[in-house]
Amino acid sequence: MPIPGNILTTAMAVMPHIDVNRALKTALSLDIPFWPQLPNLTYYEDMYVQAAEHFPGILLDLNHRTLRFSTDKFAHEIEEVMSHFEEQEYFDISPTYSQVYHRFLEMDLSKVPAIRGQLEGPISFGFNIQDENDRPILFNDTVRQFMLEFMAQRINVQLKRLKKINPNAFMFVDEPGLQYIFNAMSGYNDMTAKNEMDIFFSLIDRPRGIHLCGNPDWSFLLNLDLDILSMDVFLNGEIIVSYHKEIKKFLDRGGVLVWGIVPTNFEPFYKEQLKSLEKRLIQLWDTLSKKGIDQKFLLSRSLISPATCCLVNPDGETTVEKAFLMVKELSLRMRDSYKIE
Repeated sequence: MPIPGNILTTAMAVMPHIDVNRALKTALSLDIPFWPQLPNLTYYEDMYVQAAEHFPGILLDLNHRTLRFSTDKFAHEIEEVMSHFEEQEYFDISPTYSQVYHRFLEMDLSKVPAIRGQLEGPISFGFNIQDENDRPILFNDTVRQFMLEFMAQRINVQLKRLKKINPNAFMFVDEPGLQYIFNAMSGYNDMTAKNEMDIFFSLIDRPRGIHLCGNPDWSFLLNLDLDILSMDVFLNGEIIVSYHKEIKKFLDRGGVLVWGIVPTNFEPFYKEQLKSLEKRLIQLWDTLSKKGIDQKFLLSRSLISPATCCLVNPDGETTVEKAFLMVKELSLRMRDSYKIE
């Protein structure tokens, strides 16, 4: 099984660190490490900027930390980009856009259970990047169709590189925008989104999945062809487990769930304790067990992580690092409690 379960630990990639070594040490402290994205270090390390490398029409302003789009520039540059479509290196993240990624690739990670990479997904990228008329490029049919293929190519190239250093590598497609598109704007309904996300994932190599920290249409997500789904259950746990039928189908076809339970934001973190988070997670799993999902099977298909990323804590990286430690402690405690080797 390429993606291990058994309530091992991982985390999402965006971290507040400005020290690359410290960030990598924190990421490597979990069972399934990843390469961190450090937007406080440089704007190149922002997840949207990294996804935008070589995307035609992009206007990147490092001084003002803005990312925009020009329709005319897109038309002028797309032919050049298409001429590189068979060149894998062209679609990988360059050292300019992430020094952390390339440090990660140089490490010996053959002994860990798995490793993970990530890239911003087309829905969130298209929703976040606006053109000269302040219109998200998601609503430009020509750009959106190209964007699906472009992002799939970039994800596949990264996954291939990660698999060279650990055969159990997998990819998160980060899609925070999925919680907004169905009710925040018109012109991109759920049927169109479902069809295009199906196309998108058909272009991506396995194992692959989605991470988001919000509260989207969980039925929509659980019915996509994913291998893994990462969720913020600290805030949305009761809502998520109400989709028990969809969760059962997702698990039965081989899916893995990442239970984001430990808050990384300063105030909620210090209001919680290890026992309170353990109790909350057990309640969620017991609810699913009562709905007919075998608990042993569920735990074999589950990972534990922090609930969200956080860049805005007054203590910088300190609370985030404490949350990572608590995730590890919680995993060990629950693995012992459920007698999972």
